[in-house]
Amino acid sequence: MTNPFANRAGSLQGPATDIQPVTPDDGADIARMAIALYVETGGTLSLVTASGDARQVTLPDFAILPVGVRRVNATGTTAAGIHALVLA
Repeated sequence: MTNPFANRAGSLQGPATDIQPVTPDDGADIARMAIALYVETGGTLSLVTASGDARQVTLPDFAILPVGVRRVNATGTTAAGIHALVLA
């Protein structure tokens, strides 16, 4: 199968080139900066944006949050099945 992304530069406009599970943690950033988050089970997300601002948002099941995220905090997060959409 040919890879349609092989000769394409990564773009913040998408698509993401990988998706990684996120374990909320109050002290550690996620492995790669997310260009968006996907949440399977809705609830509150306590996060730190790419610009370093702390935010809390409430999302429904199967939601995509199209914002750059560096950390998902454990404290204050009730959403589950969180995945980071990232660029390789």
